[in-house]
Amino acid sequence: MAFTPELTFVPRHIGPGDSDIAAMLKTVGFESLDSLIDTAVPESIRLRRDLDLGPARTEHDVLATLKDIMSQNRLLPSYIGLGYHGCITPPVIQRNILENPGWYTQYTPYQAEIAQGRLEMLFNYQTMVSDLTGLPCANASLLDEGTAAAEAMSMSLRVRPRKSEANRFFISDTCHPQTIEVVKTRAAALGVETVIGCHTNITLDEGFFGLLLQYPTTNGDIPDYRPIIGRAHECGAVVTLAADILALALITSPGELGADIAVGSTQRLGIPMGYGGPHAAYFATRDQWKRQLPGRIIGLSKDVHGAPALRMALQTREQHIRRDRATSNICTAQVLLAIMAGAYGIYHGPDGIRREAQRVYELANALRGGLKRLGLQVDEGPIFDTVRVRGAVSAPDGINLRQFSDGLGITVDSTHTPTDILDVLQRFGAKTTDLSRLRSAVPDLPDSLVRTTSFMTHPVFSSHRSETAMLRYLTRLQDRDLSLTHSMIPLGSCTMKLNATAEMIPVTWPEVGGLHPFCPVEQTQGYQQMFRQLEGWLAEITGFAAVSLQPNAGSQGEYAGLLVIRAYHEARDDHDRKICLIPTSAHGTNPASAVMAGFDVVTVKCDSDGNIDVDDLNAKAEAHSARLGALMITYPSTHGVFESAVTEICATVHKHGGQVYMDGANMNAQVGLCRPGDFGADVVHLNLHKTFCIPHGGGGPGMGPIAVGAHLADFLPGHPLISTGGDQGIGAIAAAPYGSASILPISWAYIAMMGAKGLTDATKVAILNANYIAKRLEPHYPILYRGNADCVAHECILDVRPLKDLAGVTVDDIAKRLIDYGFHAPTMSWPVPGTLMIEPTESEDKAELDRFCDALIAIRKEAQAIADQTIDPLDNPLKNAPHTAEAVTSDEWNHPYSRKEAAYPTEAVRASKFWPFVGRVDNASGDRNLVCTCPPIEAYEAS
Repeated sequence: MAFTPELTFVPRHIGPGDSDIAAMLKTVGFESLDSLIDTAVPESIRLRRDLDLGPARTEHDVLATLKDIMSQNRLLPSYIGLGYHGCITPPVIQRNILENPGWYTQYTPYQAEIAQGRLEMLFNYQTMVSDLTGLPCANASLLDEGTAAAEAMSMSLRVRPRKSEANRFFISDTCHPQTIEVVKTRAAALGVETVIGCHTNITLDEGFFGLLLQYPTTNGDIPDYRPIIGRAHECGAVVTLAADILALALITSPGELGADIAVGSTQRLGIPMGYGGPHAAYFATRDQWKRQLPGRIIGLSKDVHGAPALRMALQTREQHIRRDRATSNICTAQVLLAIMAGAYGIYHGPDGIRREAQRVYELANALRGGLKRLGLQVDEGPIFDTVRVRGAVSAPDGINLRQFSDGLGITVDSTHTPTDILDVLQRFGAKTTDLSRLRSAVPDLPDSLVRTTSFMTHPVFSSHRSETAMLRYLTRLQDRDLSLTHSMIPLGSCTMKLNATAEMIPVTWPEVGGLHPFCPVEQTQGYQQMFRQLEGWLAEITGFAAVSLQPNAGSQGEYAGLLVIRAYHEARDDHDRKICLIPTSAHGTNPASAVMAGFDVVTVKCDSDGNIDVDDLNAKAEAHSARLGALMITYPSTHGVFESAVTEICATVHKHGGQVYMDGANMNAQVGLCRPGDFGADVVHLNLHKTFCIPHGGGGPGMGPIAVGAHLADFLPGHPLISTGGDQGIGAIAAAPYGSASILPISWAYIAMMGAKGLTDATKVAILNANYIAKRLEPHYPILYRGNADCVAHECILDVRPLKDLAGVTVDDIAKRLIDYGFHAPTMSWPVPGTLMIEPTESEDKAELDRFCDALIAIRKEAQAIADQTIDPLDNPLKNAPHTAEAVTSDEWNHPYSRKEAAYPTEAVRASKFWPFVGRVDNASGDRNLVCTCPPIEAYEAS
């Protein structure tokens, strides 16, 4: 007798059931899902076999298997330091932010009106960073300390005087080794000469445009950097301090020392080590360089009613607008982690942060005193948390210490107690059990290093002391943001799909979150097994030979892939292959990534159907044949079509000596149907936060592993502390060897639960859902591009430009009016100005797709009413959207349409209403008067 099989996860991930699929196929005009796919996807690239991934599995089975795997990791007490520290995540933050889909399923806050909660917390974060660093302008986070330091180097180069030819960047040899390596990698691609040495005796001249110093140093000492900062400024160089965020509560801030830029990690503010990430890096600088800041900045503006409103400021610096002239390719911050760090600051307040820093300082100095009494040689001078032990001394068993060539390093963190310090001393041979004797060994900091300025003085950092107050504050902010918990988020190219609870559970397991990224590899066997399996699965899905998991964002994956291509050419003595062809249909970050990797961008046109203009490609490949390094192609294209000429395009590039980089942003339309490694690509990056279910987290975390052909495997990224990559590997492009390792179990679990057939079915349904939306909306909006038999791929572009001529209705008006219907806007004005790009994903069922289509159809009717002059062309629901509860319930209502039309345009909205917290935000006002830290409370009262 056969047992009834268990229900797998697949039907829970894929939104439409069989009846939904049948109904949608009828609307689209196909008899079966396979006939749709056979028509939409070119036969020449189809994979005509099942992926070798095994069958779908249940959630329970996958979690049990992963638990067994990760239980192989050994959690020994860690004193390694190097910028990664044990910390305590307050439970109210863990449960209500890190584990809460209301926070982790939000999208990047381009639509400010439905992101005020997240924006407020990021504003708090920026204020905390600005206060602690003593610098007035901070961004909303970067990827990690190493990449933040590399961004500081790049910014220092940009702000050098116009006539300056300075091209050298000094890096102190007392910086963390992983930071040095990441900066060296970035500098080499830009043609910048790095000089690494001792900061106390470096001879500076006008050939240096910048310096990077660690504060405190990687050895643990706390130098007074005022003399070298003064010398650097005399030479016109910009000084960056990579500063420990917790130490800044006790020691003089970088701004007071005279530094121009401060970077670092906020990991120790309540974010688990996670074997390397994800963590939020910080970046702060002087006010005059705020428009040169990399990454994103949250600024204070006002809404149409004059009320304070937050928004992402200075967006014209971003990649999809400035392309190869953008300040950075970092389109993903670490928003969720920055929010956690900001919440940690609010939870503790300035006094709590100072107490925590003082406690770490006292324990480290007590440890040094105890080791000195044992006769060990320890570095003298002021320290914060790290003791350097010199000489031929062996590390005791049972704890993890940092290994130097001439001794050991021992770093204390917020999880350590006096008992832990006694334990360490006893492992070195101490007999004492007297805790009071430890305290007597703690010296005071020198006056020149003591922080005397206040920080975190805004009331937000002292108003939520109780658990009740903190919980209500977090919930209040959450309620101001629209996330996947409310409705579909239909952004094209962003793949906002289900982030299943079962996939998320392992993230906070101690054996996943508790490991230091530089602990001995033999203690990480669970991670190593999971890495090998995930790398193998991704290689099978893409058709490539090898995978690197190091890139910790999609933009970093682009950058890493291009550096691998560049290294390949240079290994063949093709040092001049620096031309990168980029179609206008490519993903928005591509040109900025190419410039960062040292390529010169040449644009390739697209034809009227949205396909790459093959004649233009051939002509430019021929013209640049001797210098052609790469083609960057997004597939399916950002125009939402499968280009039938993709194999021919790849062959042309190879014919002229180039390599094909494929942007994997749209991989959700390929998995199980075709593989980039089969149809001509040489490298692809994979947005695990898109196709493979890692949540967007409000704009990060993300992961962007790259997969490469066998000929490129030797060039995969290396790391100075943990062996990774190929024999001729490019330098590190992230601070941790496996990027944001603790979120990789999400993608592992997704693939394991879906299996080969489930992944393929998900891709098919994603394509069906997009075609269903296109078919339903085409009587009301032109669909801009189509492929075979008028099919789209996994996304479609609505052309709303005719409505501007017809009724004066803009793409912004439609986006804001969608908020009143309870939806986030699709991708606006990209890749084509004045359009909306929609990607429904496979996770949304027919009822939700219909609700979304009904909203857009109703909006089209509202636009027609303006054109027919049945409603006022200036005072109407579209122009005044979104409508807040305060506006709708006001005593005054002077509009020619009803309150119901404003707030409850359909019965579906009445059943579940999302209220925007602010009205339409004045973007220009916020950019003209940039405020990126919390103003005094009086400013709010005055408004």
